Amino acid sequence: MADHNDFGKKAEDLAAGFLLKKGYKILVRNFRFQKAEIDIIAEKDDLIIIVEVKARSTDAFMLPQEAVTKSKIKSIVAAANHYLEEFNKNSEVRFDIISVLPDEKKNLVIDHITDAFEAFDAG
Repeated sequence: MADHNDFGKKAEDLAAGFLLKKGYKILVRNFRFQKAEIDIIAEKDDLIIIVEVKARSTDAFMLPQEAVTKSKIKSIVAAANHYLEEFNKNSEVRFDIISVLPDEKKNLVIDHITDAFEAFDAG
C-alpha cells in the first residue's frame, strides 16, 4: 500500500477513535455506494453523522477541509441518502469533516468541524 494510503487509513482510525471518545457510536466505516465512499457514519443524540475524513501531510497548499469540493459533497450526499434508505434510518442527518494535520513536532492534530456542509450545498 502506498504511503499516502497508510496515512489516510491512520487518519481515519484516529478520527474514529476521537469520535468514540466523544460519545459517538460508529455505525459503519468506508460505506460505498456507486463511486462514492463515506469514511465514517456515526450516531449521537438521535442524529446520523456523516463524516468525511481529510488528512494532509502539510497545509502548505490548502487545509484538508478545503479539499471537500462541491462534487465530493454531491457524492457524499448521494451515498448518505442510499445508506438512510437501505437501513431504514429516519433520523436527522448532519455532515461533519474531520481534518488531520501534523503539527511542528509531527504529532497528528484533529480538527472536528461539525455541521460542515448541508445536503443542499451539493447543488
